Amino acid sequence: MKNLSTWLLVMFMIMFWAFRVIVAIMGELSIEFPFTPLNQQMEIILLFVTLLCIILVVKRTVVGALIYLLTYGMYFGVDLMNNINFILGAEENLSINTYSNTFASLIGMILAVAVVLDIFFDKSRKNNPKDKKTDWFYKNDKFDRQMDERADKNNYRTL
Repeated sequence: MKNLSTWLLVMFMIMFWAFRVIVAIMGELSIEFPFTPLNQQMEIILLFVTLLCIILVVKRTVVGALIYLLTYGMYFGVDLMNNINFILGAEENLSINTYSNTFASLIGMILAVAVVLDIFFDKSRKNNPKDKKTDWFYKNDKFDRQMDERADKNNYRTL
């Protein structure tokens, strides 16, 4: 993780995860909160999958970002599309929960797409990235140390 964008995205992932933990706890305890879990069991499963994905994104693996996008797309994307269609077609007053859940779903989808784009467009993501500061010395045969016949026979006495 060498880029500022990666650090910021991981911090936003952790903050959104903590927010979803609060939403799940409030939903489980039946406490009045503007945000409600879409599906309580899936929310808890998604929280554990997100922890795994955060670790994989920190390690810069494409699989972690794709799992993150897939799970958030299946959970928040479907809700986002349903809520947008419901908001556009409704003539009566809508509840604050509808708008707040739509906003949370939108943030979740934007975050998932941003993580995938960040990993795909990051050039330093490879397993063995080139480092110009040290590769000129360590990856160059011209600077390898040549052993001579005295290298094995240095028996110095200490008094």
